[in-house]
Amino acid sequence: MKAFFKKTLILLFMASIIGLAAFFSLGFLVSHYEGKPEKADVIIVLGGDDGLRVEKGGELYKAGYAPHILVTGIDSRYYRPSQPNWRERRLIKLGIPEKAINIDTTSETTWDEALNSVETMKKNGWSKAIVVSDPPHMLRLYYTWNRALEGSSQTVVLVSTRPEWWDPLLWWDNRTSYKFVISEIQKNIYYSVVYF
Repeated sequence: MKAFFKKTLILLFMASIIGLAAFFSLGFLVSHYEGKPEKADVIIVLGGDDGLRVEKGGELYKAGYAPHILVTGIDSRYYRPSQPNWRERRLIKLGIPEKAINIDTTSETTWDEALNSVETMKKNGWSKAIVVSDPPHMLRLYYTWNRALEGSSQTVVLVSTRPEWWDPLLWWDNRTSYKFVISEIQKNIYYSVVYF
């Protein structure tokens, strides 16, 4: 009986260590697929932005990584081309020419953004894109864009913003990153069932 109890304690201890290691590594898991910027045809700035994605897209444009920017996730119900939305205005304020800015008003989800962006790339003859989002979004983007690009000659590189709230090791110690990571884990599970 003592031997059984001892083995059970050891197994529980090991399971606890493995569980803690898995929990603490979630920040690295969700941000793992971030890449370095490469020359491309278009910079795709995904929706759900508080301004960091737009700024990163503008920075990449000004650094000469691509001659076009595609801003996604803009609600068609409120969009008027004659009155640029705040994300367009921010890009213009950063010095991006209006003619370089393209708008997607049809995408409501990450999945939509990938499919619609691939179609826009095909229509414009763009073969490579830089996709800009936040670090915890990278895992879902990687699988979503790979699925959307299946059978296509287009390619993408994922580039993340640098929010001050993000630390892949201490993600659980910040309210913003904690909520983002937990949400992304849930969404990755959902996407793996529905789309992948």
